[in-house]
Amino acid sequence: MTSSRISTDASGLDRREFLAGSSAIAASVLLPKGAYTADIHRLRHGSFDISVVSDGFIMLPVSIVLPDATPEERPDIMRRLGGTPERAPFHTNIPVIRTGGDLIVVDDGSGNHFQESAGKLRANLLAAGIDPGLVTKVVLTHAHPDHAGGTLGVDGKLTFPNAQYFVSEAEWQFWTDPNFEKVMPQALHGFAKGAQRDLFAVQDRLTLVKPGDEIVSGMQVLDTRGHTPGHISLQLAGGDGAGHDGLVITGDAVTSNVVFFEHPDWHFGFDTDAELALKNRKALIDRAASERLALLGYHWAYPGIGRAERNGSAYRFVAAL
Repeated sequence: MTSSRISTDASGLDRREFLAGSSAIAASVLLPKGAYTADIHRLRHGSFDISVVSDGFIMLPVSIVLPDATPEERPDIMRRLGGTPERAPFHTNIPVIRTGGDLIVVDDGSGNHFQESAGKLRANLLAAGIDPGLVTKVVLTHAHPDHAGGTLGVDGKLTFPNAQYFVSEAEWQFWTDPNFEKVMPQALHGFAKGAQRDLFAVQDRLTLVKPGDEIVSGMQVLDTRGHTPGHISLQLAGGDGAGHDGLVITGDAVTSNVVFFEHPDWHFGFDTDAELALKNRKALIDRAASERLALLGYHWAYPGIGRAERNGSAYRFVAAL
């Protein structure tokens, strides 16, 4: 059985509140620009035109965000994340990428299957003049509900009706196991049901990929397993004119640009295989610092774009201007 911190760190009240969300807490948090609205950040990297569109944000409890931090360390870090000592908001930054004849969305957000503070992608796309019907490809970094829950709309129809879908072969095999209730920890059963809902909805238009494959020319699949057994990231070829030769879209391989840059040996409560996730997270950040790769993080402060610099035995996130 795959090791999991979820069964311990997300149990009880924290887990129920995480899945349901907390409107009162969310409303009381002063979120930076772009966290909830239709603000669009645009950039060009090589042959890729990228718009970062918000799906809103989710609230995570401190037990998930900082399971390894001491009680003394926790309040200040949660404050820096924009939250309270108990919970903090995590943005959901979705890249919409134009290249050649393709319009590609990387992860499709929560839809109406998660917290009420998320699920804003479709409305924000329309507000930005982007027609969901013109999207040709949707890449799912993994099948957690805040990344794949927007596959179906409230009406039960596909949000992106004309798109091909891509997910890693390992992710598909893990979540679609018909015996998941026997082989997975209890804490994963709800996630598995949601993943099966979303993946089976696009099964007839789904391509299973492996690390090293290309979605389109210059967009390569990276192996960043651990957060889920088949989690992938994407690397875009080319430069940005600022000295970065390559951009990595990290998904949840690095869930926070504060916590895991400054504390690369800390775990995250929702990593299915905690030690593999930690190993791959450290390797990704270190590689980004060594090779001066640009980074785009799904849950980082909007728009989630920047780079990694070494800072002693840890790292510093430098946001793009």
